[in-house]
Amino acid sequence: MKKVLAIAIVVLIIGGWVISLTDIGPSFKDQMKLGLDFKGGVYVVMEAETDATGSELAKLMEQTQIIIEERVNRMGLSEPLVTIEGENKIRVELPGADNSDEAIKTIGKTAQLQFILGDGTVVVDGSHVKDAGVGKDNQGFNAVDLEFDSKGSAAFEEGTRKAYYGEVINTETGSVDKSIYIVLDGTVISSPQVNSVISGGKAQITGHFTDEEMTELALLIRGGALPVGLKEVQTSLVGPSLGIDSLDMSIISGVIGVGLILIFMLIMYWVMGLTADIALLLYIMIVFWILALFSAVLNLPGIAGIILSIGMAVDANVIIFARIKEEYHNGKSLRVSVDSGFKRAMSTIIDSQLTTMIAGVVLYQFGSGPVKGFAMTLMIGIVVSVLTAVLVTQFLLKTLAESKKFGTPKFFGVGSKRFQFKKEFKFINYRKYFYIAAVCLIIIGIGTGLIRGFNYGIDFTGGTMIQLDMGQTVTVDEVQDILAENDIEGNVVHAGEDNKQIIIKTTQSLNNQARQELLNQFYETYGITEKNVLAIEQFSPSVGNLLKSNAIKAVLIAALGMLIYISIRFEWKFGVAAIAALVHDILIVIAFYGLFRIPINNPFIAGILIVVGYSINDTIVIFDRIRENLKYMKKSRLEELINKSINQTLVRSIMTSITTIIAIIPLFILGGTIIRDFTLPLMIGILAGTTSSITIASPIYYQIDQWLNKPKYRGK
Repeated sequence: MKKVLAIAIVVLIIGGWVISLTDIGPSFKDQMKLGLDFKGGVYVVMEAETDATGSELAKLMEQTQIIIEERVNRMGLSEPLVTIEGENKIRVELPGADNSDEAIKTIGKTAQLQFILGDGTVVVDGSHVKDAGVGKDNQGFNAVDLEFDSKGSAAFEEGTRKAYYGEVINTETGSVDKSIYIVLDGTVISSPQVNSVISGGKAQITGHFTDEEMTELALLIRGGALPVGLKEVQTSLVGPSLGIDSLDMSIISGVIGVGLILIFMLIMYWVMGLTADIALLLYIMIVFWILALFSAVLNLPGIAGIILSIGMAVDANVIIFARIKEEYHNGKSLRVSVDSGFKRAMSTIIDSQLTTMIAGVVLYQFGSGPVKGFAMTLMIGIVVSVLTAVLVTQFLLKTLAESKKFGTPKFFGVGSKRFQFKKEFKFINYRKYFYIAAVCLIIIGIGTGLIRGFNYGIDFTGGTMIQLDMGQTVTVDEVQDILAENDIEGNVVHAGEDNKQIIIKTTQSLNNQARQELLNQFYETYGITEKNVLAIEQFSPSVGNLLKSNAIKAVLIAALGMLIYISIRFEWKFGVAAIAALVHDILIVIAFYGLFRIPINNPFIAGILIVVGYSINDTIVIFDRIRENLKYMKKSRLEELINKSINQTLVRSIMTSITTIIAIIPLFILGGTIIRDFTLPLMIGILAGTTSSITIASPIYYQIDQWLNKPKYRGK
């Protein structure tokens, strides 16, 4: 039955992929929502201009969110998204929108609330509404309670008197109209009938409202009474053509990356590699279907998160395979080696993946927009990777180990000692050289960045980026002249095929009106239209400051969470050493950016935080082996024990780094600018994390132990 079930699993995986990629059944392309990176569109972040705080601010932002949702839904776009970001910001994503000017004007205008009679007479407007809340009528049904100010009370009483006594003739029907129409931004949101003359400034709208309808109507009306000004602080427009190119390149690079990993695993681990490939294909399919079922929006950072989590899924298998090989070389049979290899690998897998999950949770909590998508796919990937490695890989390997044909050391590749280091390296003996090398690299890189100045992107400094397809090759001087006419200072570079595209970057944060005036001049001068606008990015300085503060907060919280977890699972010395290695990795990445003057922007922050998660994963694997050897090598000197532990996990560390980088390199080469900004710090961080777990974390653990256990007295 095991063999039958194993074959059934393989057939189901193949069938699942056929259904997912064809029109036989529901496919990924039908279920998956595409983000602005792929579909094109506009997203805007607006900041509320108000002094309100606490619950008052929260109430105000909720009103604003509902009003904006009403507006964007009337724009006829598919799946718009309006979310509250932080305490006082609203993020609006409009897939398919191609006119940022119109979108921003629609979103940002102050609410227009009016109470109108059937003949078109305005009774009162939103400024006279003191409050609107939920309540109950005389029969206990849901109702909306209204309260007007003194001026509004008198006007509302007069309006209800006219309606009640039949003095109002509807301009469209020509008949008597006893309703008062509540109109928000030109759209009727409610039309209650007047049952009596209402005086005293208080009224009630009755009807068979659901709880949701009652709450929404109250919030919409109250929004007219408490309008809040909205200031544009961040804008991004991606043209449809640019989005399609990004999608195509991401799919191609993803297929190449996964294909390279599958081939690599087969070459390195034979039958064990084959089972890992089967589990990996199942893993990828499950992740995509989970994203589809949760209606997650797939964007470029999300693809980067999937690629990285694929590397970490491979890591779980590599840890298991390394353990099986060790067990076999210790004299156990193949079947017993598979069983004990899984058991001894489990604690390592759980600890390493949970510490990475901490980084993912923190990133999701403090990130925004694309960064949240990155963290979401990473966290889903971690959970699924553990399940597929533990359940599917284990079942397939045990079934194959019992097979007469395939259950041999030759097919499993455990008998061969290829790709194994014959010499054991004495890492602890050279720890001082490792420290000096790390300090020198950090000082040179960060020192160069401080002296020459770090290359901060517009995400941090505030500014505007506009990318246009000119349809012809234009000179930089021509574009600079147009910028000068609009009192704008900026850099201009060519891009695209035959240099027919231009990219304008300025540290001035141009508002919507200034951008539109500049674009209009390009339209008139070169005969282009808004369809030639490939991308727009705009950030105010306040967004950059928020990014930096959130990044620092996220790193500190993630480090604290990891320190607590490692201290509980291991001991505090391991925790301190792991955090020291994390600091090293972050500083190395910053030094690299300072030395080569690479732009520091929002993706850089996400990359730093993921480096924190990935690096700790590698460190935990070595620490787990040290902890295990402390039980069985009690007579060995700590220096020898740590060297032994590092050498035992060295091949695994190298293999995991190689497979993850293999997955990322195609994305880096073929992906666009945004995805390249994400993958660059990841690759640097992976190399730094692999190195630091060997040359920094373990030696520091040894150093702490030596300081704590040194003799109190020394002989002469």
